[in-house]
Amino acid sequence: MRIVFMGTPDFAVPALAALIEAGYEVVAAYTQPPRPGGRRGKELTPSPVHKEAESRGIEVRHPVSLKGAEEQAAFAALGADVAVVAAYGLLLPQAILDAPRLGCLNIHASILPRWRGAAPIQRAILAGDPTTGVTIMQMEAGLDTGPMLATLRTVIDRKTAGELTAELAEKGARLLVATLRDLAVHRPVPQPDDGVTYAKKIDKAEAQLDFTGQAAQAERQVRAFAPAPGAFFELDGERYKVLSAELSDAMGIPGTTLDHQLTIACGTGAIRPSRVQRAGRPAMTTADLLRGRPVPAGTRIA
Repeated sequence: MRIVFMGTPDFAVPALAALIEAGYEVVAAYTQPPRPGGRRGKELTPSPVHKEAESRGIEVRHPVSLKGAEEQAAFAALGADVAVVAAYGLLLPQAILDAPRLGCLNIHASILPRWRGAAPIQRAILAGDPTTGVTIMQMEAGLDTGPMLATLRTVIDRKTAGELTAELAEKGARLLVATLRDLAVHRPVPQPDDGVTYAKKIDKAEAQLDFTGQAAQAERQVRAFAPAPGAFFELDGERYKVLSAELSDAMGIPGTTLDHQLTIACGTGAIRPSRVQRAGRPAMTTADLLRGRPVPAGTRIA
């Protein structure tokens, strides 16, 4: 089976590796073009998929768009049996969807039709969903609307977006290989009409902690935005990222510290950051922060 792989971030790398290690012929890897990065953002940095494919001797292509006839002809010329897509970052025109003999399969990080769209992992955490998972689906022109071939669930518990992304990447890779090995069994099933939700792209403004609501929701913000962009609060004009936090039953004026341990009151309950990061500095425990920068009880946090 000749496979074209299409993906960009770390989430997609385990799937590419799993296909190669299972013996499939990956004839090319499509990914987003190198972006400014490195020190001071002056060096063009290839994507994680770009690096993985190059290290394995696979041809890498990174067109800015797939809408042009020339790019579409180059894709079709690969003679792929199937294209595997994992967080690629570009919409696939119909000509691309139709080119592989068996179409295009997508690894989506939710149990569809819940959380179609760009940020399913973060949205599931923010919503307080008890479980999520991965879906292998047949792609069509709509946004994550295609029929499903296989699903696999996992509990969210207290996992951060980073932890859940890594877990679903590995589970999705294994599920993909198992699905490809027996496509005759994994018949496409239409998505149900009920339960459709959309996981819109994360706006960095959403990462500012909201202390007016329930503490549980603020703690979900911390997990949903860890490691990036990082939930944050502001104190004396300085931004502090909160990388992990614990819940507390303590009560007080929302947005006010209740003790000398940086316990911050919410509308209901409180949260106590356990790992934080000041702008331009390495992450540290809250205890280490407070040794050098005490925050007394009654301090107002924005």
